[in-house]
Amino acid sequence: MTVLVWPLPALFSWALAWAVFAGLRAAGAPALLALLGASAAGALLALLQRERWRRLIVALGFPLGLLALLASGGAALPAWIWLLPLALLALLYPRRTWGDAPLFPTPPGALAELPAVAALTPDSSVLDAGCGLGDGLKELRRVYPGVRLVGIEWSRLLAPLARWRCRGVAEVRRGDMWAMDWRPYEMVYVFQRPESMPRVWAKACAEMREKGAWLVSLDFEVAGQIPLAHFPLADGHGVWVYRVPQVQDIVQSADKG
Repeated sequence: MTVLVWPLPALFSWALAWAVFAGLRAAGAPALLALLGASAAGALLALLQRERWRRLIVALGFPLGLLALLASGGAALPAWIWLLPLALLALLYPRRTWGDAPLFPTPPGALAELPAVAALTPDSSVLDAGCGLGDGLKELRRVYPGVRLVGIEWSRLLAPLARWRCRGVAEVRRGDMWAMDWRPYEMVYVFQRPESMPRVWAKACAEMREKGAWLVSLDFEVAGQIPLAHFPLADGHGVWVYRVPQVQDIVQSADKG
């Protein structure tokens, strides 16, 4: 399962769960037993995924699909109707972003302590790279009321929604965070995945190193780098704050000089 590119593991798992359900019913098993068996199969397949959010998506696929079928009154539905959730998934989470973070909002108050460590002047610019629905931008506005805020989001569905939600708060663009130039920004905020963080750090160092800037990550640290600050939050969340270039890099450069 892990060798398949997401969301193929989810689609494969849902299909297997439905196959178990159909097989049990064909063998004469009661509907409740078939339902429990298919749900258990989905739950077991979910354990093959490492991330909690992927496990949840895989496990809930069959029960939610069955619930939708029951809600339709058991009426015969055209085959193409089952492509609608897949189309919505493609809009919400395009193929190009399957390696990045899913849609998880920044919790309220998560960045409250950030200004005490990373002070910004009113003329500073801050980028939320992969802004989703704009919750991170709203939190950044609360803690940095005077700065210029920019959010970028690749999803064609999420970008206009974030633009609407953040009207008067930030400028939201639809685009590729990896292709965007990070040089104009004094701070870049990300809520990505552990697998994305080396790429985030490399891009920050390549484009923000000369002026000196802040990299702020919700939940995930940069492996091998020492943060200037780490704020543990409720529910297992945490904020990691880095300076680009790192303090130790500055010291090493001074020693060489």
